[in-house]
Amino acid sequence: FVLDSGIASPVFVGYPVGPADEEYVLVNNKCQCVTVTSKFVPSKENPDEEVLERNIRILVPLKARENISDPLSPLRTTFVYRLSELCKNCDPVEIELGGAIHQAQQGNSCGEPQTCYTYDRNVCYSSPVPILHHGEVKHVTAALTPASCFAE
Repeated sequence: FVLDSGIASPVFVGYPVGPADEEYVLVNNKCQCVTVTSKFVPSKENPDEEVLERNIRILVPLKARENISDPLSPLRTTFVYRLSELCKNCDPVEIELGGAIHQAQQGNSCGEPQTCYTYDRNVCYSSPVPILHHGEVKHVTAALTPASCFAE
């Protein structure tokens, strides 16, 4: 796999991992199985100072397919992680310019689809499945992530 830091220097905003924990989650990308956290730790050079430590956890899914919605597609052998893309914030925010309120996005390339290496459990994935019924092959759409495809 490739970890590409890109050129951008993203500004991180996080939330704590636990109530008493001082480690903050900066990125939790379920689509690409990446979690980036940060916390302040004592400096090795000067124990009286604290330095910011960032941890990047990447889970590479075994037997991931090139097309996750097609169980017959070839196995994925290349995984590309760009930190600048993982950390982009595409949530719109309101800003004031010249006395008027405008909607703006903090990230660029927000319209491009994200490559998923595993199923995002919040998204419904389906695939046509051939079924032999009374001597005739019919293609039926089957849910690959049933919990997110059907209402409870």
